Amino acid sequence: MNKIYTMEEAMDLIRDGDTIWVNAFAACASPVDLNKAITRRFRATGHPKHLTVYSAFSFAEWKEGSEVEGYICEGGVDCVVIGFFGSLYSTVKAIQENRIEGYNLPGGVMSHMIRAAACGQKSLFTKIGLNLFVDPRNAQYRLNERSKRTLVHLAEENGEQGLLYDIPKVDIALLKATSADERGNITFENEAASIDCLAVAQATHRNGGKVIVQVKNIVNSHILPRMVNVPAALVDAVVVVPDQKQLTNVSGFYEYICGKYVPTGSILKACRDEISSRIGETSHRTALHHAIAKRAVHELREGQIVNIGIGIPELIAAEALDRGILEKVHLSVESGHTGGYPLSGMGFGVSIGPDSMMDMARQFDFYEGGGLDICFIGTLQVDAKGNVNGHQAPGKLSGIGGFANISQTTKKVVFCMTFTAGGLEGTFDGESVHITREGRNRKFLETIPTRSFAVENARAINQEVLYVTERCVFGLTEEGLELREIAPGIDLQKDILDQLPFRPKIAEDLKPMQF
Repeated sequence: MNKIYTMEEAMDLIRDGDTIWVNAFAACASPVDLNKAITRRFRATGHPKHLTVYSAFSFAEWKEGSEVEGYICEGGVDCVVIGFFGSLYSTVKAIQENRIEGYNLPGGVMSHMIRAAACGQKSLFTKIGLNLFVDPRNAQYRLNERSKRTLVHLAEENGEQGLLYDIPKVDIALLKATSADERGNITFENEAASIDCLAVAQATHRNGGKVIVQVKNIVNSHILPRMVNVPAALVDAVVVVPDQKQLTNVSGFYEYICGKYVPTGSILKACRDEISSRIGETSHRTALHHAIAKRAVHELREGQIVNIGIGIPELIAAEALDRGILEKVHLSVESGHTGGYPLSGMGFGVSIGPDSMMDMARQFDFYEGGGLDICFIGTLQVDAKGNVNGHQAPGKLSGIGGFANISQTTKKVVFCMTFTAGGLEGTFDGESVHITREGRNRKFLETIPTRSFAVENARAINQEVLYVTERCVFGLTEEGLELREIAPGIDLQKDILDQLPFRPKIAEDLKPMQF
């Protein structure tokens, strides 16, 4: 059976009203060419339309007006359900303007949902999201007035309260891989991650849907069975895209992000600098950001398994490398990598020289089972009790991603954030911090508009929780936030207490921050 299709023939498989699942993690394994082809077909014919799009993580190009998102924002899509919106600029705008339905679910939950769909399950029970924005008692996963669907239910299983997530029936799977043989067996040897490729294909095939895969090339030789990520039996169409990019937002091929071991030290730094200069950063890193990372890295202990989140925590990897402790810990990211050096900015989800690369659902199995020793997570807002908003700022939607799955289950959580935002300026000389201009926006509030992290969940599993800023460190207690450390150069009253809308507990042994 011939499974090698032209792009136009593959587009013929997509019908009006279909539910599409896009397998991607930001720059990793994103089938951008298939999505662009849907846009071109829609612009030319007005079809397919009334589509629903699911994806655990974003899959566009980190720019406004990307053709990847064209069909979503120009009338072809009625509804999107996405875990992390990072690169989906136009989709976010369409949601904010109430032009399409938009829903945000935890990325790890969505990863487990598609695997459960492959098993024939209609719903997924989990504690992830309990007491958070996605909890139906809050129902803030609905992102605009247009979004009326109920996707999450309060439930009980074996005497324990949790959430029941509805699982969709997928009609179309969109995958990007490296190679296919003439039968349609699919391999990911040059991809930075495989994400949930097999589960997405299994779930779609089970539902009688179509699995469409874009690849760089067709190999004529026999592929070793252990190398096959998606077997031909599950594949309906293979589209060859010879010039497809290894990563969504950067040209070139890098063997050290798809399996080659890279020694630490100068060789790893050279690899990092090479690809980072091509990928770019999502935001400028200031001296105050580096101060936060330099304090936070002191929480690492030899042998720990660690998750590094997006934002300021990305600097933890650089600190570990510079201090010669990278090989003494095991850094990991949600996309499925453990070990190596996680990239930052638009390269988030990619690791240089990882020890292992697994499907994303397996990584979240480990995370949600409490396997992580410590995690470092970026933060937008914190309230007086210690609850955190990490996924939705005023006028901006990033999405929860893996935030809830990780912070709700890890033994020790270190939130990393500037004390204020919007014009904050200061100096850091490696030992002391001086604030020269305060930010316009407070990040510590009496109450926060939405919750990505709930203190009642933390106390239920005896989590240790720290909040590291450039000027001080708070810890979570039964009473709320406790001020435990203050940076040299910072005035307790002017720079901390006067900037808070509440009075925190102050530790009797208030210590100077060590960088």
